[in-house]
Amino acid sequence: MTLKIISTTEVVFEGTVSAVMLPGSMGRFTVLEHHASLVSTLAAGKIVYRLPDGTEDTYAVNGGIADIDNNVVSVCIY
Repeated sequence: MTLKIISTTEVVFEGTVSAVMLPGSMGRFTVLEHHASLVSTLAAGKIVYRLPDGTEDTYAVNGGIADIDNNVVSVCIY
């Protein structure tokens, strides 16, 4: 699946991942391939994403919006 993390000034990350853990406003949640379509607000916290080789990376956010649709996770952060 594709993950796009976008700020107001730049594309922070765009690439293929196997999982994404997001800090949703109602609690953390994980997105895997073929996840149902979803739009969620994000709270301050860390986005953790797993690359296809199994390594994980993180990105701290102050909040934002996540849109999950058709194996694309688009995250607009602020």
